[in-house]
This record gives sequence, structure tokens and C-alpha cells, in this order.
Amino acid sequence: MITSDSQLAEILPRLRAVERVAVDTEADSLHCYFEKLCLIQLTFDGQEFLVDPLASIDLVPLCAALAEKEIVLQGMDFDLRLLRRTLGFSAKEVFDTVIAARLLGLREFSLAALVQQYFNITLAKGSQKANWARRPLPAVMAEYAKNDTHYLLPLAARMEAELQERGRTEWFRQSCRRALEQAAVERERDPVQAWRLSGSGTLPAQTNAVVRALWHWRDQEAQRSDRPAFHVLQNSALLDAAARFVAGETPDFRHFSDRRRRGFLAAANTALALPESEWPSRPARVNKPRTRDLDKRVEELKQRRDKHATELALDPSFIASRGALETIAADESRTGQILVEWQRELLDL
Repeated sequence: MITSDSQLAEILPRLRAVERVAVDTEADSLHCYFEKLCLIQLTFDGQEFLVDPLASIDLVPLCAALAEKEIVLQGMDFDLRLLRRTLGFSAKEVFDTVIAARLLGLREFSLAALVQQYFNITLAKGSQKANWARRPLPAVMAEYAKNDTHYLLPLAARMEAELQERGRTEWFRQSCRRALEQAAVERERDPVQAWRLSGSGTLPAQTNAVVRALWHWRDQEAQRSDRPAFHVLQNSALLDAAARFVAGETPDFRHFSDRRRRGFLAAANTALALPESEWPSRPARVNKPRTRDLDKRVEELKQRRDKHATELALDPSFIASRGALETIAADESRTGQILVEWQRELLDL
């Protein structure tokens, strides 16, 4: 485990000498409200390295070195967002093995599935939900972390050769560039609508008033204890409690402390006392006007897509999702925002 500036300085010359490096990250979002980057896994020059971002270590030199390399990842979005948010790191060139797998027509593209298919090796499970902020890091977790990057470079080499054989290398590059662009776009939670949980859309307005109050109470509790919101109260339990409060019951949970129980009840009672004018209304749905011409255009695009998908042995949704087809049929000027060049060419757009 690299935990000091001197240890990091020892590997940087070797990193600078290679063109391609496998990267993965681990965070503690399943254990903390305020997510932290807990581990950076690297494989290059025939060796795995674990870098500890929680140690007193300057990671600026590492980021500068990685920025000049082709980064191989298994599903880039989460890792690149975490690295940018935590370290300000931005990759210039990426090789995403998930994108490669989908362009090769594979239907199972988890790392375990790909390692099994290409190397006939079964990866050990068990640390996916572990607390990666633990120190010292248990040996079993360290071994699991190393496996996340150990196979990526030979896997990328095998996939790269297959993509070239099928004439899909340029398709792959276009898709990786688009995914890299999308990973750089910030996702912001709407603070006004964040409380709307899955399943709350069909609830009565007063029940949703209680849902909203309990959600905000739970969010404050989660921040206070630096634990994920579901550790305070799971979504299903929150929705059920809101309905029970409106029905005149007083739900309780054994794992609540006295302080937490008082806050829970106070939040619900405050919501129950609101006048009807302050109950939340259902968000307005933006329904696209359906016309016979629009439906015909969507069907034409779908048939074109499905024909190519069958010929190329690709998942049709990887060429264009149903939602993408409907958006394009309604407004073809958005095609370039939704599809990359190879997808547009297949659909003759």
C-alpha cells in the first residue's frame, strides 16, 4: 500500500514510461453520507499498486502522470466522476472494457463475466460492499482490490484485437470519447424534488407531505451521523411510515434512539399540521404529442436499428435506445447530441 510521498515518488518513473495503465477506485458511499475516495488501484509495468488517498500523501504528481496516459477502466463513469470530484483529475484518453464488450456483442459485461470468458478464471466475491475506509486494509480486501485492475490490460489487448478484426475500432473510439464527455458533466440533485422517492408518485398529497418532511429529517440525520440515508431509515419503511401517520397511527422503529425518535415524530406532526394548500402537488408530466406521423417515424427508425443490430449481433439499445429514437423522431436536430457518428450512420441520419 502506497501511503507516503516517498513511496509514490518511487513508482512514478515507471508509470511515466508506459503508455497504458489500468485504473480503478473504491469509495465508502455504502457506509458514509459524505462519500470519500478510499483507494486507487493501478496496474502497469506488470505490477499492481494500491494508493491510499486517506493517507497524508500528495496525489498531484500521480494525477499529472495519469493525465498523459491511456486509462483502461471497467465502466468509466463512476471512477472518473469520483477522481474529478476528489482530486480534480481529468483523463484525456480512455479504454472502457464495458463499451468494448458491448461493441463485440457480449451480453454479460461485468468484470467477473469478462475475466471468466477471456481467461477462464473465476474472480472471488465478497468485498463489493465492504467499508473501504477501513485501516489497516484487510488482506482479503487488498487482494480483491488488486484483481479489479490485474486483468484489465490483457483484457483490453484481447478486445482491441477483436474490435480491429471486426472493423469497429473507430466506433469504439467514438463511443469512449462520448462517454468521457458525459462523465465530465456534473450531475446535480434538484433540492426541491430530491425527496420524491420511487413509489411516492401515486401517493395522496397529504401522505407525500409527510414523506417530504420525513425525507428531510432523515437527510439531516444522515449528515449528522455521516451515515448513508438508508442506515437511518430505508425508503420502503419511510413511505410506509408516512402512510401510517396519515391513517392516524404512530409508527416506531426499535433502532431509533430517543433523540432520533423525537425528531422523527416532530417531522411527521409538523407535516400533518400543514394546510392542504402546502401539500406537494404531483410534478407536471411533459407528454410528447403523439401523432401518426411521429409513431411511423419511430417505427421506421426502430426497424432500421433492429436490422443492423441483428446483422452485427449487437444489442439494439446500444445502437439507440427507444427513448433516443422517440426524441430523434420528434426533433432530428438533436441527433448529434444523442448519438455518435457510427450510430447515426447505421440509422442513416
